[in-house]
Amino acid sequence: AMSLAYHAAHLLLSMLLPVQTWKTLDHTHSLCLDLTVKSQSGPGHPWYEVQASVGKKPVFQYDSDSSKMKPLGLLGAKVNATNAWTELTQTLGEVGQELRMIVSDIKLENSVTRGPPTLHIQLSCQCEAERGTAASWHFNINGQPALLFDAMNMTWTVTSPGTRGVKEEWENKGLADYFRRISMGDCRHWLREFLEHWEKVPEPP
Repeated sequence: AMSLAYHAAHLLLSMLLPVQTWKTLDHTHSLCLDLTVKSQSGPGHPWYEVQASVGKKPVFQYDSDSSKMKPLGLLGAKVNATNAWTELTQTLGEVGQELRMIVSDIKLENSVTRGPPTLHIQLSCQCEAERGTAASWHFNINGQPALLFDAMNMTWTVTSPGTRGVKEEWENKGLADYFRRISMGDCRHWLREFLEHWEKVPEPP
C-alpha cells in the first residue's frame, strides 16, 4: 500500500512543482501542501483536508468527505482541465489513507497535549529550473510543533521533547524513506508532460 501511495504522491508533487519554473527559470519557486489528518472526526467534519499552493497562490483544495479536488485560481482551473485530475484525486486519497494509519499509531508522551491526535503537515518543496533544490516536512501534533524532516539530507529535528518517541518510531518504520520519496519526485518528466497546458496560463495583469 505504501509503495502505491508513493508512486501516486510522486505524480502529485512532480506535476505541481514545475508550474512556476516555466514562467521564470532563473528563480526558485515553491510548492506548499498543507495536510490535516485527524485520528477521530465527527459527522460533517472531514478527517483529512489538503490545501495546495504554488508561489503562495492557491491551486486546489481536497477533503475526505467529498474525495474530490476543488480547483482554485487560474492554475487550478488549467490543471483541472487535464486528464491528470482523476489521477491526482486518487493520489490524495491514497496518501490520506497512509497518513491516517500513521496518525492512528501516534503515542504521545505526557508533556504533549492530550486527546486524540491530529496531525498537521506542511510539505514545502522548492524547485529551481528543472531541479528540486529543497524539500522539508513540518509536523505539528495537536497544534504543537513536533518534528521537522529535511528530505534532502534525511535528517530529523525534534521540536518538542515529548515527540522524541514518535521520531524513533517513525525511523523504525522507515518513514524517512517514504517521506523523502514523496517529496523528491522526477520534476522533469512531468514538466515535459504538462508544459503544453501550463504555458497557456495567462500571466496576471
